[in-house]
Amino acid sequence: MRGLLAISRLIDAVNAFIGRSASWLILVAVLISAGNALVRKVFNSSSNAWLEAQWYLFGAVFLLCAAWTLLSNEHIRIDVVNSLLPRRVRNWIEVVGHSLFLIPLCVLILIDSWPFFLRSYLQNEQSMNAGGLTVWPAKALVVIGFALLLLQGISELIKRIAIMRGQLEDVQGGGHHEMAEAEAARLLEAAKSEGLLDTAKK
Repeated sequence: MRGLLAISRLIDAVNAFIGRSASWLILVAVLISAGNALVRKVFNSSSNAWLEAQWYLFGAVFLLCAAWTLLSNEHIRIDVVNSLLPRRVRNWIEVVGHSLFLIPLCVLILIDSWPFFLRSYLQNEQSMNAGGLTVWPAKALVVIGFALLLLQGISELIKRIAIMRGQLEDVQGGGHHEMAEAEAARLLEAAKSEGLLDTAKK
């Protein structure tokens, strides 16, 4: 298990670096969008290349930051329900979810997206819009993004199994997860103070 945890730490470090770096593309997209809008208003001119660049950058942020988001436990979940369950049950939900849903889904998307990208690359596919950009780099982002997400899913599965075996401290939380747990605790206390839980038991 020690070797697997070392692999997990490496995956985490790589995805954290890529995610933090890719997040700066949001600023680039904002600057391009503002510049394009300014040129269009002032000079009554525009470019499909600049418009498509905005789309590409949005796709890059979405796909390249997905694994980092999983690492940070920031993906949207039904945490108000999940946080009320015992920790052992939550651990099993994580293991089953990653094993039967996340990892297989990433594998299927990679199998389908690789030929999708390869055909585009070999043909040097260009945008159908006049003055548009080359298309294959955008399609490559799908392959790269889901490859990173697959690796992160494996990393999260390794960590969760190690936690269940008592070989790793459970330090999961943060972001939406932590806020949802706090909200669930607040609602539970409010229900207790109003006597709603006692009424439900009767």
